[in-house]
Formats: sequence, C-alpha cells, structure tokens
Amino acid sequence: MQVNDIHNDIESVLISAEELEARVAELGAQISADFAGKNPLFVGVLKGCFVFMADLMRHVSIHCSMDFMAVSSYGNQTTTTGAVKITKDLNQDIEGRDIILVEDILDSGVTLNYLTEYLQVRKPASITIATLMDKPSRRKAPVHAKYAGFEVPDAFVVGYGLDYAETYRNLPYVGILKSEIYE
Repeated sequence: MQVNDIHNDIESVLISAEELEARVAELGAQISADFAGKNPLFVGVLKGCFVFMADLMRHVSIHCSMDFMAVSSYGNQTTTTGAVKITKDLNQDIEGRDIILVEDILDSGVTLNYLTEYLQVRKPASITIATLMDKPSRRKAPVHAKYAGFEVPDAFVVGYGLDYAETYRNLPYVGILKSEIYE
C-alpha cells in the first residue's frame, strides 16, 4: 500500500463488502414483495445514498422509478447543524405515488423527519424509509426506517457512499474513521 492510501485512515471495518452485498439483496427482495403490484418512486437523498441506492435498485424486481433530492444538514461537520436546506428538489409529481426515501444513514433523524413532512404536503400515497444504516443512539426526531440494513454504534463511519469532507465514499466497505482524521 502507498502511504496516502485511504484505507490507512480506517480504524476498523464495520461492515464488509460481502455483508453489504448480501443485506442489500435481502432488502431489495423484501421491498419487491411488499410493493408487488405497485410502482414505487425511489427518492434518493444525495450524495450519500448513491452507492446503496444503485445496488438496492438492482435487487428490486418490480416496476419502479427513481428521483433524487439533495439536502444539507451537515456541511463539513461530523454532526448535524439541525438546519436542513434543500439544494435539489424532485423533478416529478408525487401525488398518489408510493415513495421510498433512500438514505445512507439514519442518525439524528432531523433530515428525514424534515423531508417526510416536506413531501407529505404533496399528497403521496405513502412514504416509507429505507436506510443502509440505522444509528438509534443518536436519534433526535421520531423517525423509523421500515427497511434498515444494519444497526450501527455511535462511531464516525465512512465508505460505501458515506463521506467525511467529501472523501472516503469510494471505499467498498463501511469503516470507522480514525478520530485523528476529523478532530
């Protein structure tokens, strides 16, 4: 390995690439069964969801479509500021549609709570949350993910789409970032 290899910044691997692949396949099968006969709209919350959502959708075997929203509540911080800002809204009408909000990690719940309330005004048939990781120990808002891949401890995780200061998204696993990187 080279000295500047990003893997050197990882304290430990929390979820391996193989574990991610298996669990995402299970979630895709569960969503396919639960939404059989429907045509849900997957709404990805950028940027962190993109790897998870791409893999998840490859395991969904029903008719569906997708759109994205870009939301910011972290900036370059390690904790949410609490102020949610929508920087990219949906491109399509969601009235009467079953919405599956796809997020990389459900942490404080502030962002997903805001988005759920924001989208509810547009009269979708339903809003369901799918998250790769759930960190209930940090919850500040009453949000529950029907589809949660892994429950994770209160550690700073990166990889598989999750970042710190726009870096580490390309790791094929989820790892705990060494504290000296972000302190």
